[in-house]
Amino acid sequence: MAENYIYAVARVRTRELSLLNENVMAQLSAAASEQDCLRILNEKGWGGSGVSTEEMFAAENRKTWAFIREILPKEGQMKVFDVFRLANDYHNLKAAVKEACIDGTHPGIYGEDGTVPASLIARALADSDYEHLPGHMQTVAQEAKELLLKTQDGQLCDITIDRAALTAIREAGIASKEKLLEEYGELTCATGDIKIAVRAQRTGKNKAFLDRALAPSRTIDIRELGDAAVMGFDAILACLSRSIYSDAVEELKKSLASFERWCDNRMIRQIRPEIHNPFGIGPLAAYILARDVEIKTVRIILAGKRNGLPDEMLRERVRETYV
Repeated sequence: MAENYIYAVARVRTRELSLLNENVMAQLSAAASEQDCLRILNEKGWGGSGVSTEEMFAAENRKTWAFIREILPKEGQMKVFDVFRLANDYHNLKAAVKEACIDGTHPGIYGEDGTVPASLIARALADSDYEHLPGHMQTVAQEAKELLLKTQDGQLCDITIDRAALTAIREAGIASKEKLLEEYGELTCATGDIKIAVRAQRTGKNKAFLDRALAPSRTIDIRELGDAAVMGFDAILACLSRSIYSDAVEELKKSLASFERWCDNRMIRQIRPEIHNPFGIGPLAAYILARDVEIKTVRIILAGKRNGLPDEMLRERVRETYV
């Protein structure tokens, strides 16, 4: 199996040289304005004249997946990376449900690089014909559309889809039989549950809401987490302190943004050893994750500059780099 990826890993090693390192992120953070940041990024091959920031981010995402498809040209090789692409599918499902329930079309609401074309998801929801959707999506697609039509409750629709997305990502990680991808799926699911619990506690949601929203996880007891969210923020922290995510407690005390940074940094630390691995799927997965965190960090920095975020608050949000 490892021999199948020798060429791909060699190509990834070359691409890693163009990743934005800690020094570049420090430059961006220290820049005086968003325009100064964009000039630095232009020099690194990001964006260009007349390209909006959103177009730039979309183009960078496309570059990542075009490169992975190029180095894995054989049919079926991309499936191992479904764990990363499913989030796009479920984003598109949310968009399709709402478009199917609201008159008219809404350009620009669908994302790219999911495991199935966005047009297929949109057509399935428009026609209420779900059999051509992936098996893990069929039931939730029907349920979400019926919920929205019946209740007009967009939040209820969203949490139904979000729970299915977290479950699908976790299961895709397990199905990959790759340790790194399984860890990614589990971490995504568990930390997603933690964020749901914190937001639910802040907005006074009841246990029924939490039971519907939290996705099963191996590393966190969602019954205990749901009960804690109803009791209060301190109860959530106490619940986490008894889990493998105890080191996230101090970050949650600061802010949800600090916790989200902790989540990304934890994954970067887990994948960093892959930079020295010459074989297997691990270096490819690590590159995809590194690019995702890189794009997210640049987005955070640009938004911070645009909105005049103090340097201290911006530093609190900037992620660690892979290289």
